[in-house]
This record gives sequence, structure tokens and C-alpha cells, in this order.
Amino acid sequence: MSRVPSTQPPADAQIPQRHPQAPTPGSKIPSHFGDCFGCGEHHPTGLHITATAGEGQDLTATFLVTQNHQGAPGLAHGGLLTLAFDEVFGKLMWLLRVPAVTARLETDFIAPVPVGSTLFITARITGQSNRKVYSSAEGYLNGPDGLLAMKASALYVIVPMQHFLDNAPKEYIDHVRKHPELLAFVDPDFEINP
Repeated sequence: MSRVPSTQPPADAQIPQRHPQAPTPGSKIPSHFGDCFGCGEHHPTGLHITATAGEGQDLTATFLVTQNHQGAPGLAHGGLLTLAFDEVFGKLMWLLRVPAVTARLETDFIAPVPVGSTLFITARITGQSNRKVYSSAEGYLNGPDGLLAMKASALYVIVPMQHFLDNAPKEYIDHVRKHPELLAFVDPDFEINP
């Protein structure tokens, strides 16, 4: 029987150093893919999450909940709220400048998130142990001093960039060759061998 990985860092985990080429504090963290449902600017009904780099291994992000994101009438769908946190945790990897994938994500729903509200998310890296990166976040309604609506924690695993290229359909690779602006994360200085 395999053990379920924890989203809490082990005792020997360290807070990793911010990469020298990470987005500067106060700057917008770019979208990794223009058609991404979470952060892509080109996706017509996506979450369109925007994130700003913090001073350390942290960030703030916002997500405007629209009718495209509802589950029950007038309320955000819980799965889409979890996706918002997954997207924000992925954006933390820009601070390390490493490609990574979600290994585990735990979400606690504390208060309903109505359509028309803005979810303000704060997130931080809580530790790293080898290829495992741990993080936590909170979501507040309509600003950082608003009602706490959600909490989440995650475990990400650093992978080689080849992981994404090997799993992309041929049509996608062809499309990106014609539209390289869709891939903001393709950067010759981006770490690809963890």
C-alpha cells in the first residue's frame, strides 16, 4: 500500500532561495500559457487569474468570479475555486524558475464565494525537500481584509521541461510553433534540469 504524500513540509525542509531572475517584487507574474484555463489571457471563459510577486517566496493573486464559474446558482463552483488555488500555487514556481506539477492539493472551504465577488489569494512556499515544493494559501472575499473563504495547501514536484513537451499533442506543438507568444514560460535561461 502506497503512502499518501503530505502537503505539510517535513522537518528537514528548507525555504528555498528566490531565483535571481524571478519576477521582481511587485511585478506581475506572467501566464505560462495564453490558453490556460486558470491564467491564460486568451481563454474566453477562463479564470484570468492575475498574480503579483511578493518580497520573498510569496505572491498575491486575484480572481473575479463570473457566471462562467458558478456551480450552484449564484455561487462559485468548488472545483473551480480549487483550480484557482492550483493555479496560484503553480505561479509560485516562477519564484524558483522551475517547471513543476501538482502532486497533492488540499482545499478547505470556509464560506461561500458569490458570483460577482473577487477572491483575493495570498500564497507562500513553506518548504522544499529535494524536488518537492510545499506551499500554503488563503482566499479572502473582496480584498485582503475581507472574509476568509478558503484555505489550501499543496505539494508540487519539480520535473524536467521535457515532461510537458512529451505530453503535448502534435497539433498543440504545431500551433505553438505558429503562435510562440502563447508560451511565456519558454525561456532559454529557465531551469530545465532539476
